[in-house]
Amino acid sequence: MAEHVNRPALRAVIADDQALVRTGFAMILAADGIEVTGEAADGAEAVTMVQRTRPDVVLMDIRMPRMDGIEATRRILADDNAGGIRVLILTTYDLDHYVYSALTAGASGFLLKDVTPEHLVAAVHLVQSGDALLAPTITRRLIERFAHREENTPTAPHPDLSALTPRELEVLRLLATGLTNAELADRLFLSPTTVKTHIGRILSKLHLRDRVQAVVLAYESGLVTPGATASPDHTAPPT
Repeated sequence: MAEHVNRPALRAVIADDQALVRTGFAMILAADGIEVTGEAADGAEAVTMVQRTRPDVVLMDIRMPRMDGIEATRRILADDNAGGIRVLILTTYDLDHYVYSALTAGASGFLLKDVTPEHLVAAVHLVQSGDALLAPTITRRLIERFAHREENTPTAPHPDLSALTPRELEVLRLLATGLTNAELADRLFLSPTTVKTHIGRILSKLHLRDRVQAVVLAYESGLVTPGATASPDHTAPPT
């Protein structure tokens, strides 16, 4: 217990139209010392609750009455006072258009509701720290979304990509193929700390919230194409 004395409590809002789901999530989070500052039964309530309590993380369902979780996420993160608020999408619906819509709305993570309590708590801490989280099946579906995009849909490089160094472009390409920081470090013969530094610079230069937005940008800009794999790099360039 002493280790938590000087650590500010992580604050969360839970938005789901099922009371039992909200109660279950609240119990899981409370057991880890996470403070639930409010619960909402629909997207409109979620937006109001977030504005009033300013949590660190919002656990957001997608299918809700009045306003769905996608629109609520968009409104919450579009607020100039949103600050470091992160949205973690939790849903039973593993469907392509929900995934893409949630990520482009600014969500930092996307998990199915069959996640274990331990994984849920870890995910909340992960997105609150500024990282991002996608379940493996979600990552595959995101890539498939671009693989089946209409051929006449134009792709133009993001204007800010020119600000990246060759190494940062390489890191972004590999990041978009689904590699973790540890895998990136092994592939590029870098330390995990150096990889984290590169990712931080990429996000800063491209004005992105987290690595989820970086993955979306990499595909939308044409920097990475569906089906691309991370090719081995047998050289060890300087860091």
